[in-house]
Amino acid sequence: MTATPVAVSPVVDTSVPRQRYVQCASPAGLHRIAYTEWGAPDNPRVLVCVHGLTRSGRDFDRLAAALSPVYRVVCPDVVGRGLSSWLANPTYYGIPQYVGDMVTLIARLGVETVDWFGTSMGGLIGMAFAGLKDSPIRKMIVNDVGPHVEPVAIERIGSYLGQPVSFATQQEAIDHAGLLAQSFGPLTPDEWREINTPLVHERDGAWRFRYDPRIAEPFAQTTPELAALGEAALWQSLASTEGPVLVVRGEQSDLLSRETVAKMVEKGRNVSSVEIPGVGHAPAFLSADQIDIAKRFFIGKGADAS
Repeated sequence: MTATPVAVSPVVDTSVPRQRYVQCASPAGLHRIAYTEWGAPDNPRVLVCVHGLTRSGRDFDRLAAALSPVYRVVCPDVVGRGLSSWLANPTYYGIPQYVGDMVTLIARLGVETVDWFGTSMGGLIGMAFAGLKDSPIRKMIVNDVGPHVEPVAIERIGSYLGQPVSFATQQEAIDHAGLLAQSFGPLTPDEWREINTPLVHERDGAWRFRYDPRIAEPFAQTTPELAALGEAALWQSLASTEGPVLVVRGEQSDLLSRETVAKMVEKGRNVSSVEIPGVGHAPAFLSADQIDIAKRFFIGKGADAS
């Protein structure tokens, strides 16, 4: 009698990231969202980490590695950035499209709830998403952003966003990315290289940033009236969010004021805050003490994710 072969699932090394993609839709057609996944692929406990305006999901490699023993950590490249597609129509680069893409991503992950870590733009996406009825977001860290963004920061971002810059070498491109992000904190050259290398690529004999420069178009076309409507919607969303929210502020942030943080704590149902000394916009969460803030919030005191 011949024994029936038993299917053996491939062994997955959960200590290294896996590159994945999911197809999403906009009114202009289909596009792909890239995401990096850490931890056991069948772990129902999922943490989604979403980056800032011109950054990538690889900003979270250290945080993801630290939390992957407890979580399946998923770090998407928001559409138009990193390894994700560019939209056919740049008009749709905005929070509604990004939230829609995250809904599709979470459906792909096959879980009912997620926790959320959002830096800057990723925090805005999280606030808009968490305030929706039946949102899957359970707990959320909002890293150095709030419903109200200080005008000086908007002016600073507008001065470089979408500019047609190119560089002769990869290191020049990495250094320029570090210059734009210098307020992240006193990072070492190796740390700058770690988080900025995924932001650049070589094309046509020159090194360029790996994001669609057309994301600057809707940013530049935002009127004071539209900005006020967006801010009001985010305040309402924050007030509607039921789960715990931790607002992290860099002490020297030009984007998130202490006054806005205080208002977020006051207006939210379950909002607390912490300020990180010696950094501006936005804390990089590369250092052990910053990663420990996330561990304590998401896992709890006494829990060990190392």
